[in-house]
Amino acid sequence: MSIATTHTQARYVLPPVIKQFRAKYPKVDLHLHQGTSEQIADLAAADRVDFSIATGSDELFPTLALLPCFRWHRDIVVPRAHPLAAVARPTLRQISAYPIVSYVFSFTGRSSLSELFERENLKLEVALTARDSDVIKTYVRLGLGVGIVASMAYEEEEDRDLVAIDGAHLFPDSVTWIGVRRGRLLRGYMYEFIRLFAPHLTRKLVDHALRARDAAGTQAALGPVAIPAY
Repeated sequence: MSIATTHTQARYVLPPVIKQFRAKYPKVDLHLHQGTSEQIADLAAADRVDFSIATGSDELFPTLALLPCFRWHRDIVVPRAHPLAAVARPTLRQISAYPIVSYVFSFTGRSSLSELFERENLKLEVALTARDSDVIKTYVRLGLGVGIVASMAYEEEEDRDLVAIDGAHLFPDSVTWIGVRRGRLLRGYMYEFIRLFAPHLTRKLVDHALRARDAAGTQAALGPVAIPAY
C-alpha cells in the first residue's frame, strides 16, 4: 500500500496509525512518499499511490475524492528567551516585528499566510521557508526568526527549549484530508487504514464518496460530516 503525504503528517500524525495498522496487517507492504502538495498531486495523477494525505490545495487533485479527516491550526514557536515567549496572545503586528520561519509557500497560488499579513497592512519578512517542521524549528533555535508551524509539530519533551504559543486566534483552521481516486475499489485493509487515520470516516461514507463523479458529488455524499480537531 502506497501513501503520499507531507513531512508533517508523516512525522507527527501517521506513526501511531501505521504502528496499529502494521500490528493488524503485518504482511501488507507499506510505501511512504513525502513531498509538497504539488509532488503529491503528481504521484496521484500518475496513479502511483493508493492514498494521498495533505491539507488544502484541493484544486490540484481533481480526480480524487477528498475525505476530511481532522482540523488543526498553526502555532508560533520561539526560543524561551525570546520576547514573544511571555506573550500569551500575540498580535500579528507583534509577530511582524520579527522575521518569519515557516513552510514553503505553494507554487500554485498565493500563500494564505502572506495574505493574512497583507490584509492587516503588515509587512511579512520571511527569513526562511522549508518543507520540514523539524528544519523550521532548527532555524528558530539558531535565532533566524519566529517559527510558524502546525500545532502537532511541537513536542513538549523534544522541544522543551522552545515555547509554543497557540495561534488559533490568529490563523484560520486547516483541514487535513485523505484522497482516494474516484471509482477505486478498496481492499478491506485499506478501509481499516482510513478508519485508523480518521475514525469518523465509515466504510459507508467512503463508498458513497468514491462513487461520486466530481468534487461536488463527494461533498454531497459526505454530507455534514463533523470533523474532529487534532
